[in-house]
Amino acid sequence: MNPSTIEFFVMVARLGSISRAALELGIEQSTITRHIGKLESDIGVRLFHRSGRGVMLTDAGRVFLARAQEVVQALEQARQTAAHLAGSGPAQIVIAAQPTIAWQMFGRLAHVLSARFPDAKLRFMEGLGSQLMNWLVEGQIDMALLYVPTQANVVDFDELLKEPLYCVAAQDFPLPAGPLDMRALLSLPMVLPSTQHGLRGLMQSLAHQEGLSLHTAIECDGSIAVTKRLVESGHGCTILPLAAIAREHEAGLLKAVPVNDARLLRTVAIATARNRPLMDANWEIGQMIRQVGAELVQAGAWPGVQGMQRRA
Repeated sequence: MNPSTIEFFVMVARLGSISRAALELGIEQSTITRHIGKLESDIGVRLFHRSGRGVMLTDAGRVFLARAQEVVQALEQARQTAAHLAGSGPAQIVIAAQPTIAWQMFGRLAHVLSARFPDAKLRFMEGLGSQLMNWLVEGQIDMALLYVPTQANVVDFDELLKEPLYCVAAQDFPLPAGPLDMRALLSLPMVLPSTQHGLRGLMQSLAHQEGLSLHTAIECDGSIAVTKRLVESGHGCTILPLAAIAREHEAGLLKAVPVNDARLLRTVAIATARNRPLMDANWEIGQMIRQVGAELVQAGAWPGVQGMQRRA
């Protein structure tokens, strides 16, 4: 039996009129008449006595009404449950980010997500760009906040903002006060990862474009904190966004010199896997991430970033 037919039957029985039931439900009278006729045909008994003043339940109709009301009540409870589930959002939200982005975003984002989805279990993870991409593909995380790599065919990106990279060095490292050009940057001893992804890959590409060799003093595959410590100790320079060294810069441990080259930009993006279905609240969570990023930029709490990327 069609659940709508049961609901129509109960409404007609309560009001004693097909026309009043149609008006109450906002549908055509003929629709209700057709459903009631089909119901009587299916169960093989008449449920209503019809007259010019409306309808009255038959004895069989009164027996059937008791069961039909239970069905209608169960349907309403199911609708309420579905509405609650839709309103409460996913049971778990897992977001990963690269270290600098995590440092900037996770504190504020946790407040916003908890307020909107109080029943959801929040889980934040931190990792390198290649790790985040693997976690997405394997389904370990729902979305990632990362710097867009040069090659990434397994995930989709929604650009969030663009962040300039600075030449970072110890305070006593001999660097000019003004902006460096690319060739001057490439002449410096660098502390960079060994992997060809991320910052190392970017610098290798720029060196190739300039016809120069990359001068790598130390390869560091540890955290950004370890890289900063090596630079602070005078082992060379590196390139990082201003937000990554905000505390060390304020404390006078590191300095950041701008590079006068538009190629030294990294795009921060929200990434999702192509091989897995998105969670139901994915779009809304993406909008919340975008709003948090915009608030941080507008408040000057994301150093070096002047504005957000606009959606097309």
